[in-house]
Amino acid sequence: MMASCASESYQSAAMQASESGDQKAAIGYAKKEVARFSEPDQCSRAVNVNCGTLALAYGSLAGYQILDGDSSAGERSFSRAQGALSLTDPANRASATAIVYRDVSEAFWKVGERARATAVLNEGQAAGADKWLYMSSAARAADEQRIDRQLPSQQPIDQQPTESR
Repeated sequence: MMASCASESYQSAAMQASESGDQKAAIGYAKKEVARFSEPDQCSRAVNVNCGTLALAYGSLAGYQILDGDSSAGERSFSRAQGALSLTDPANRASATAIVYRDVSEAFWKVGERARATAVLNEGQAAGADKWLYMSSAARAADEQRIDRQLPSQQPIDQQPTESR
């Protein structure tokens, strides 16, 4: 019970710091969250009880690092999140995958790296992410582009088609 409360306060503090623009503080809190679940008794090949939680923590850390301008560190944390996902219980893997990939994609989108954001979105889809993946800016933009390509061209309202006789 105590560990859960500490976890929630690290997550909350990281989110609040990030929302206020203090990515350094958010990174610090996220690293504490990662440390809690990195222990072998939390996530390992032998014990996979909290691997999904560890993956989420690494995904959040990656997002904060990307938002702070350190894409290299973000990619490393994202890679570690992917490793934790591979150990995650199959019953939880699709949702955890979606959230990790969505968060990383969203961070890349916010810093203007649209191509990487879209690539992460596609990687998440290939990795078996569920519907939560599609709640990112990159997913919405890709969906809008797909719809635009599928819509038939429309005539302006004031130019109605004429009937041929």
